[in-house]
Amino acid sequence: MKKVKITVLKTTLDKELAEEYGVPGLSACPMLEAGQIFYADYAKPAGFCDEAWKAIYQYVFALAHGAGKDLFYYGDWIRTPGVAICSCNDGLRPVIFKLEATGEESQIEYVPVR
Repeated sequence: MKKVKITVLKTTLDKELAEEYGVPGLSACPMLEAGQIFYADYAKPAGFCDEAWKAIYQYVFALAHGAGKDLFYYGDWIRTPGVAICSCNDGLRPVIFKLEATGEESQIEYVPVR
């Protein structure tokens, strides 16, 4: 299993929806900021948002296990192999992530169940 590099590309705020549905003074995500980098394999990295992890985990898992050597989704999504662009599921202030497969081995060792 390989490590996956997670880069925060940007934090956003849908002002129209935030005005209609959000609490007064709602701003972009306060937990993450553009440019932050995390590495993961199967476990949520320290300091990473729980909700964002739930939204992107399946892509991290797939990349960590070799998916994406070819293009994801039959080549009609991302043009670069080994890359996924994902977001958290906050409808008012989503955070956009770039996930990249790396050649770096995970430190996790699996013990087979007998």
